Amino acid sequence: MAQPQRVYEAWKGNNRFFFGGRLIFGPDAKSLLLSVSLIVVPVLVFCVFVARHLLHRFPDYNAGYAIPVVAVVFMIYVLVLLLITSAQDPGIIPRAAHPPEEEFAYGNPLSGGTPGRLQFPRVKEVMVNGMLVKVKYCDTCMIYRPPRCSHCSICNNCVERFDHHCPWVGQCIGQRNYRYFFMFVSSSTLLCIYVFAMSALYIKFLMDNGYPTVWKALKHSPASLALMLYCFIALWFVGGLTGFHLYLISTNQTTYENFRYRSDSRPNVYDQGCLNNFVEVFCTKTKPSKHKFRAYVQEEVQPPIVNFGREVDDQPVGGPRSKVEDDLEIGSDLLKISQRRNYEDVDVEMGGRHSNEMEGDAKLVMSSESRIPEAGSDVRVRHSSWDRRSGNWDISSDVLTRSASDLIGRSV
Repeated sequence: MAQPQRVYEAWKGNNRFFFGGRLIFGPDAKSLLLSVSLIVVPVLVFCVFVARHLLHRFPDYNAGYAIPVVAVVFMIYVLVLLLITSAQDPGIIPRAAHPPEEEFAYGNPLSGGTPGRLQFPRVKEVMVNGMLVKVKYCDTCMIYRPPRCSHCSICNNCVERFDHHCPWVGQCIGQRNYRYFFMFVSSSTLLCIYVFAMSALYIKFLMDNGYPTVWKALKHSPASLALMLYCFIALWFVGGLTGFHLYLISTNQTTYENFRYRSDSRPNVYDQGCLNNFVEVFCTKTKPSKHKFRAYVQEEVQPPIVNFGREVDDQPVGGPRSKVEDDLEIGSDLLKISQRRNYEDVDVEMGGRHSNEMEGDAKLVMSSESRIPEAGSDVRVRHSSWDRRSGNWDISSDVLTRSASDLIGRSV
């Protein structure tokens, strides 16, 4: 007997799991090695070539020893924030086992739909803070995405309050890790400022002790020059990100929303005021993950049941399925047609009997390559195929053939 799989072992996204599903990363988790090296290497260079020369520059209370200690502690703090941002669920929305059957409706030819085919809208409107917001259907996850949710093509998941996918942390940034992402970026900015300031201070001490010009001081300590250049360039990146996300937080926007809707004049329905926006990001409790990655996979939920017998009563007179009872009276003819692969002869087979009456039904049979089942019978969607472009279900011919056989058996 096969061992039951855990959720992380049967995961359909592109994420990578470590330590038995306890840590979840994006597919580009290797980029973390680069990010870690860009943090650790400069700090080590600073401690070895700059900070050790400043140990005795502040004799009162041996304050000089705090310079490398602060740098190392700050580095560890930034690395912890990086790990928390990268190794947790960013807010992945669970996938559905099948499309939402409660949204099914038969196509209306007057509105451009195909008569007799099950459809559901690709876009819905929901109320958010007293305003209508459109939500889209995700073909991959088979759900209507909640407001502010988007599907990440890299991780192949729908993420709640999706901000962006950050290659530097190797993870999506969403509702559950956005706070830590901002703290990581802002802390990296402060670390760059600290290393730059201490390196410049060391150059100042050199100029006061035998190296009267800046050039001579930099020549004596090339490590300080390299660190100052590195921190100056890094500040443009992490410092710019910090300022940009401060603006996004103050206006309650995400990076995705800002880049996608910046040209629209639509009002921001999520803006609660600057202070409340900051409280929402930093002072609210992080929502628990919607997934238990170490739990065992549960049995799949049975697909929805489409009851054609009930649909007959709901259809208006003259609608696309108003002749079901007439079709059932000629079940033997339909069985012969369903077993044939050349549906060009349908009119010939049906022409001898009820030719005028069954003209519309024969077209329905030919278009779906199947038969109409018995009224009141339940047909499971697993015997059908989902047309993802049109949003329709086509009932397979083997199910319809078995229904016709049952009709013949009952008539005999």
